[in-house]
Amino acid sequence: MPLITSIVNWLNVKRTHQIDLFRKYPFDIQQEVLSRLLTKAAETEWGIKYDYASIGAIEDYQNRVPLQTYEEVKQYVGRLREGQTNILWPGEIKWFAKSSGTTSDKSKFIPVSKECLEECHFRGGRDVLAIYMQNNPESKIFSGKGLTLGGSHKIDNYNTQTYTGDLSAILIENSPFWTEFIRTPSQEVALLDNWEEKLDKIMQETLDENVTSIAGVPSWNLVMIKHILNHTHKKNLLEIWPNLELFFHGGVSFTPYREQFDKLIPSSNMHYQEAYNASEGFFAIQDDPADSSMLLMLDYGVFYEFIPVEELNKKNPVVHTVGNVQKGRNYALVISTNTGLWRYIIGDTIKFTCLYPHKIIITGRTRHFINAFGEEIIIDNAEKALNIACEKTRALITDYTAAPIFMSSDKKGAHEWLIEFEREPQNLDYFTMLLDNALMSLNSDYEAKRFKNITLDVPVIKSLARGVFYKWLESKGKLGGQNKVPRLSNDRRYVNELLKLDNEIKNADC
Repeated sequence: MPLITSIVNWLNVKRTHQIDLFRKYPFDIQQEVLSRLLTKAAETEWGIKYDYASIGAIEDYQNRVPLQTYEEVKQYVGRLREGQTNILWPGEIKWFAKSSGTTSDKSKFIPVSKECLEECHFRGGRDVLAIYMQNNPESKIFSGKGLTLGGSHKIDNYNTQTYTGDLSAILIENSPFWTEFIRTPSQEVALLDNWEEKLDKIMQETLDENVTSIAGVPSWNLVMIKHILNHTHKKNLLEIWPNLELFFHGGVSFTPYREQFDKLIPSSNMHYQEAYNASEGFFAIQDDPADSSMLLMLDYGVFYEFIPVEELNKKNPVVHTVGNVQKGRNYALVISTNTGLWRYIIGDTIKFTCLYPHKIIITGRTRHFINAFGEEIIIDNAEKALNIACEKTRALITDYTAAPIFMSSDKKGAHEWLIEFEREPQNLDYFTMLLDNALMSLNSDYEAKRFKNITLDVPVIKSLARGVFYKWLESKGKLGGQNKVPRLSNDRRYVNELLKLDNEIKNADC
């Protein structure tokens, strides 16, 4: 066993005991987390406003501090970006993770404190490896390097001392110096802003490296892998990196991409591990290879609350802690963090698959759904239904999005699915029937609306030209990094843009 592997295993022993502790005593650990957060922030502007020093119980905190969305906190974030201090969190905030915007803003800027970097994001990265090594004690992952496909950052326009960028770029920029010895490509290449240039330079720098692991968003890593294989004329990735053993992924569901990865990395020794890592924090890690759900990490300086989705738009919604959540129920995630987000509705929805330990799956977004006719289709429904249709038709999907077709005087409502196939089904009508039946089996509201085609008609599926989603993201300046295609929408803006682009590409090929 290499020396570095022995050292890592030795260091992981203590951490494994700490993880076991919050598996057994989740509520107690979360109480301690909230207490530390309130004490730390008591003298900030926010802490004084809500008198954090006098809060003694979770119920006091919930009664005193209102639920927040980005709309409520963006004025404070703007002041932080100007260089003001001690507002939401003690001290100075220099880094802001740029993520997709709200209804009134193109982008959100999530503050990232030093504590959040070290106690949440970097601890999460270390825990991923600790859990992986515990599950795979004979691993040789440290005999080579990890390839990280990150984003880019730039100096913020507000202040020359504050910076914005993809979370992945912020993590690379702030990583300890020694990570350069175990990571590829170089920091200079990893932070390049131009996506095409980045792909070429990653290929140049990594071809002769012993890459044993890859980390990043599945969709963009797939683009990178195909780029490398096309230029090297290799059949699969193991011809380039024979010791590759782990893909650590997150950001989007891995299900639509799994078969393509299996084809491009044909090895029974290849492992896949998911994590829930967002701009706002690192939240969960898959700890059992046989179980796709993820362990909620309860000691990262994040206090969790959970709103049942059906309560979300109420004036005073019911809010739960880890002490009283239920399995199988859909919750909107609320966080209070060591970067100064307080009772912040992150926009993701989750379900608990297990309690003690608390394990979750991501079911979708609070704003990414289709509910034009009362059908309440969420991303979890869509992913599962597409997977069923693909399995039965041997189809492979590169990307997709869906939106409603609204009723008119001469037609019923329906859902329109735009799909870019890696491998098309032989019969698209059969694929459509399978998708429709699967959605009805997964969602009783959709089933009711589809009953005898009274409210909803059969879905409309359109196969898009190769590269449409890529070109659409390129037109938005959103290539690479953590940029994602919106899967479901309650309006037709994305669908109409994609259909127009698809038509232009197909006409150009004629």
